[in-house]
Amino acid sequence: MPRAARRRSAAAERHADTVRFVLFEARPAGLVFAQLSRASGLSTSQTRSGLACLRDTIAERGWPPLIWSRTDGYKFCSDPVELQAYEVAVIREKLTEIRRFITGVVAPHAVLQPKGRWVRHLNTQLSSVESTLDVIADYIDA
Repeated sequence: MPRAARRRSAAAERHADTVRFVLFEARPAGLVFAQLSRASGLSTSQTRSGLACLRDTIAERGWPPLIWSRTDGYKFCSDPVELQAYEVAVIREKLTEIRRFITGVVAPHAVLQPKGRWVRHLNTQLSSVESTLDVIADYIDA
């Protein structure tokens, strides 16, 4: 079952519509999370739910991507340079996250269970993901 169909509730869709409306009102500027929550009249939890549902809706309908930056907050974007900068930032963040998971959890687990089938499989798969993200990050720097 697709992720969107599994996680989306009627309330999440209402929150997504509210968040989308508020972001369209703020265009071309973005809104930081607190501003978005305040302007929408939604709670923190509702705003997060709305953002998650909105990202799924954007993907389904082919709308311009929703990006986030420290300076501008959340905003819709169709500028290729801004999109690439956002993608690079996310890729580097995920690469760091995976590296820390490998060194902090998987490697110690492998030491405790050197013949464990699960940990060997996990290590192989995560190393592959790490390598792929590393190649992407290096491509961007070239």
